[in-house]
Amino acid sequence: MGETHRSEAGVGTLTHYINGKPLDGTSDRYGDVFNPALGSVTARVPLATVAEVDAAVAAANAAFPAWSEMAPLKRARILFKFKDLLDQHHDELAELITREHGKVFSDAKGEVMRGIEVVEFACGIPNLLKTDFTDQIGGGIDNWNLRQPLGVVAGITPFNFPMMVPCWMFPVALACGNTFVLKPSERDPSASLRVAELLKEAGLPDGVFNVVHGDKVAVDALLVHPDVAALSFVGSTPIAEYIYTEGTKHGKRVQALGGAKNHLVVMPDADLDQAVDALIGAAYGSAGERCMAISVAVAVGHVADELIERLTPRVKALKIGNGMDDESEMGPLVTAAHRAKVTGYIDAGIAAGAKLVVDGRSHRVEGHEDGFFIGGTLFDDVQTDMTIYREEIFGPVLCVVRVPDFASAVELINAHEFANGVSCFTSDGGVARAFSRQIKVGMVGINVPIPVPMAWHSFGGWKRSLFGDHHAYGEEGVRFYTRYKSIMQRWPDSIAKGAEFTMPVAK
Repeated sequence: MGETHRSEAGVGTLTHYINGKPLDGTSDRYGDVFNPALGSVTARVPLATVAEVDAAVAAANAAFPAWSEMAPLKRARILFKFKDLLDQHHDELAELITREHGKVFSDAKGEVMRGIEVVEFACGIPNLLKTDFTDQIGGGIDNWNLRQPLGVVAGITPFNFPMMVPCWMFPVALACGNTFVLKPSERDPSASLRVAELLKEAGLPDGVFNVVHGDKVAVDALLVHPDVAALSFVGSTPIAEYIYTEGTKHGKRVQALGGAKNHLVVMPDADLDQAVDALIGAAYGSAGERCMAISVAVAVGHVADELIERLTPRVKALKIGNGMDDESEMGPLVTAAHRAKVTGYIDAGIAAGAKLVVDGRSHRVEGHEDGFFIGGTLFDDVQTDMTIYREEIFGPVLCVVRVPDFASAVELINAHEFANGVSCFTSDGGVARAFSRQIKVGMVGINVPIPVPMAWHSFGGWKRSLFGDHHAYGEEGVRFYTRYKSIMQRWPDSIAKGAEFTMPVAK
């Protein structure tokens, strides 16, 4: 995988990837990359200087004129080759993700596939960039529109999907004719470097796609750089709001996806077997480190007691392991610091008076005692003023809130500051229709626990889960990564003699 040099401590040191080749970091600042299942450092990642960010942007800026003028079909053909390479290296990429993030291998393979699906969508760019033409609007004038690329665009991506979330951004951006600078999470950066190598192998010209690792120094450098036209971000709400505010202040188009507190409503008429299966997978899959994870079960009416009764043994029986074996359902958290943060939320829930039904804080995995593991945790009788209800935990913690009726469930969800995803399990079509229409959330599932749109639709929440006007990927992504231009044209032989002083109208 990529260029990895050996440091004095015997741990590999990763590189940046700028202008088509790996480049050593020059900052003398590094971050540790862990294998979360072992709790050990597997590599060091360089944290970029402002000069290194400038070099990546300069390479992208130099590559933009030729890349943007390339026929969309030719750009699509490179993406077709890239898609084929992703298929060939599917398991290799998934293994990199499991090794550095900790999610189980089967889940990592699913992440890679969801990324590939966006590449497949972007391969249709010749059709997606088709626009409208109106002949003879009047006076010998024709009117049509274009969608043209922005220039250099940047992406700042989170640790929880080191392959899929970058693919929400760069395939569409590149297909539209932009060049790209990716700042991946420093916690699991290797998949991004492998993607850069595969893009080059597919025939992508040097400088069109660049990777710089880093922390706030790199992020701030991208936010203020005069040659960065647009920036896409996925992460927590405080950082999303900061990036949106700072980026737009510096004249950039910004798409910043923030935090979530996703609810799953269980109606009394729901199929409880299906609802429990859905909650187990959606709350504890990827150890809850998903922006679309279900972290709140809203139990309506008399269903609450039975729901808790069925959930409890399932949470206790979760198979937690190193991620690479075929049996594991859940792996470790990404770092020791993140595990401590999640444990702190559990402590806060107990202190606030929530009923701790299943406690995962002391869970250990045999043979991986130093790994960053935590067991599935279940709370009952959670109240809306509790921190564990209000804030995004981003760990394997499910909170059950009890409400008396459907209207109370809708009111509860609509009152939350986050509005990313939501689900309702019911057998009543009228309830389903009312829920879909009344709920103030960006992505809605009916008997679907994690309603992540497919690549040809678009992903994004409402309220404080999204800053900016465009959702990610799909047709919304094409709009975000292009500027709309309207053109009106006529030729001299159709131009009337003399000046006209009235508003032009169709004649």
